[in-house]
Amino acid sequence: MSDFDIAIIGGGPAGATLARLLDGRFRVILIDGKTDSAKSFRKVCGGLLSPDAQKAFAEFDLTLPKDILVDPQIFSVRTIDLQSRRERHYQRFYMNLDRHKFDLWLESLVPERVERFYGKCREISRGGDGSFRLVCRGNDGTERTVTADRIVGADGAGSSVRRFLYPKKKIRRYTAIQQWFAEEHSNPFYSCIFDPVTSDCCSWSISKDNLFIFGGAFAPKGCRESFERQKKRLAEYGFKFGEPLKTEACIVLRPESPFDIRTGREGAFLIGEAAGLISPSSLEGISFAVNSARILAEILNKNAPDPQKAYAARILPMRLKIAAKLLKCPFMYLPPLRRAVMASGIGSISVAKTDSPKHDR
Repeated sequence: MSDFDIAIIGGGPAGATLARLLDGRFRVILIDGKTDSAKSFRKVCGGLLSPDAQKAFAEFDLTLPKDILVDPQIFSVRTIDLQSRRERHYQRFYMNLDRHKFDLWLESLVPERVERFYGKCREISRGGDGSFRLVCRGNDGTERTVTADRIVGADGAGSSVRRFLYPKKKIRRYTAIQQWFAEEHSNPFYSCIFDPVTSDCCSWSISKDNLFIFGGAFAPKGCRESFERQKKRLAEYGFKFGEPLKTEACIVLRPESPFDIRTGREGAFLIGEAAGLISPSSLEGISFAVNSARILAEILNKNAPDPQKAYAARILPMRLKIAAKLLKCPFMYLPPLRRAVMASGIGSISVAKTDSPKHDR
């Protein structure tokens, strides 16, 4: 007999949501390294909750505690084409929050009946009885081996479960690098930056509790050099960078096709970014994480006769949503099309002049 019915690897929005929603009859373990320690792993993220993610939480009738929110709340995004030095403002309704506190809050909602292991899954194998064997290393260095009838990969872009299931299935990867600075801009702002000279993806900046965050997604080879080069170009544009207070990095996925999405097989499931469920246009993944976890929980709780098939079918609308975002990508990432859209002014708003970095609008 296995130690657990279900082992969830990863306790971010996907894993924590699934652990919270699974029926009490399941023996569940949640394996994740995040704690409230200053040395804990922290997701590299600008910390903005999109309208789609807000809707996902509203459907659970969940409200955010105020200590998760940070100052200021910003109602527009400054979109910058750094190569052409063109800029537009677009109204957006994001919530500015502390991402690490947000993740810890989601984990705090997981019932006590779910066992926690604070650490990382280092090895996955399959036993002769069909169960999964997980070798885990705790944050304190101790090792533990557990067995489970089913496993769920909720462990993001570097998913060990995805590698175990699909060792030959590659998906486009970037290195996300983010630095924190003391805020030197008198007027806080949020920006989305396109700079084809240094990356074919996007970068971002956000003011947060008297700090200024700048980050971006870069091709893995030479990523740090590209990051520093873009930072220098932004400083020439008007951004104010002092000495970085900290630097963070992680892998981020960017699907090129709906077929990059993998839901799992033979008793193993993938949810959230581990499945490839992340927007290829904005890199937003929280809404996909929460919604895919909800769907899988519903299927497992109902004892569907073929949960693998049922889950793959229920994920279809998400595949279609990602397909639609792929159609949007050329208008954001191909320089001639992006410049034409920005030049048209469609959907943009006018804002009062400030000392924040800006040029032609």
